Amino acid sequence: MKNDTKNAPIGVFDSGIGGLTVAKELIKTLPGEDIIYLGDTARVPYGTKSGRTVIAYSRSNTEFLISKGIKLLVVACNTASSVSIPSLKAEFDIPVLGVIEPGAKKAVEVTHKNKIGVIGTPSTINSGAYTKAIENLNPDIEVISKPCPLFVPLADEGWVEGEIVERVAEEYLNPIKNSGIDVLVLGCTHYPLLKNTIQKIVGEEITLVDSAQETASQIKQILVNKDLLNDSKTSSERNFYLTDVSDTFISVAGRFLGEKIDKIEMVDIVGTTAQPSL
Repeated sequence: MKNDTKNAPIGVFDSGIGGLTVAKELIKTLPGEDIIYLGDTARVPYGTKSGRTVIAYSRSNTEFLISKGIKLLVVACNTASSVSIPSLKAEFDIPVLGVIEPGAKKAVEVTHKNKIGVIGTPSTINSGAYTKAIENLNPDIEVISKPCPLFVPLADEGWVEGEIVERVAEEYLNPIKNSGIDVLVLGCTHYPLLKNTIQKIVGEEITLVDSAQETASQIKQILVNKDLLNDSKTSSERNFYLTDVSDTFISVAGRFLGEKIDKIEMVDIVGTTAQPSL
């Protein structure tokens, strides 16, 4: 039974495609693990929904992934991570990890000034989830947060470097850079695509914390601690499911994952009808 569980896949869900940056880091960090990704693109964005609704969406996403036999769940959505993790942990008997706690933990570990910056979508910043997570770890740390809403559409369109992107980044980042932080948390799964530009604007003296990378690292530790690490092979299978697909999705998703996606299956996680693969 233990070997069967070791061979089971890791489940990842997000409200859209940003969570593919988490899947990308999982593939790099855990090359032997199979991954099943669900993007709830029919109900995106989660940030405008009530907490009750986001929890309900997260539950249905989790039920779908558990039906696929996953051994661990990754909530690769900052909004869902900020409100649904306690409910999911209480209801489902598998390890559950969001993207907020790993990023906050790493930021606390590497700061020397006890002054951390956090950038994210307006909904994530307004939730205060990163601030709470950081202050729970060290109440003496000052957290300066800044919403950067245009970073998401820029990443979606593949505009991640160049003069226009740098001007937008300067507008967002110069105030937080000049506040005296020495660590900046990328608090949105889209933002790793803009990492080079963000680092250029804030300077090398500020350490960037990529929540996707830290989530993958913490997942590896969980699997090792629970004797669930699949070390029997060196390549993995990836399956991608969406609740809605646009004509441009596959090419955009490939940018986020860092490799070509050959097939995406469209599913109805509310009802019971699965639609043909793309």
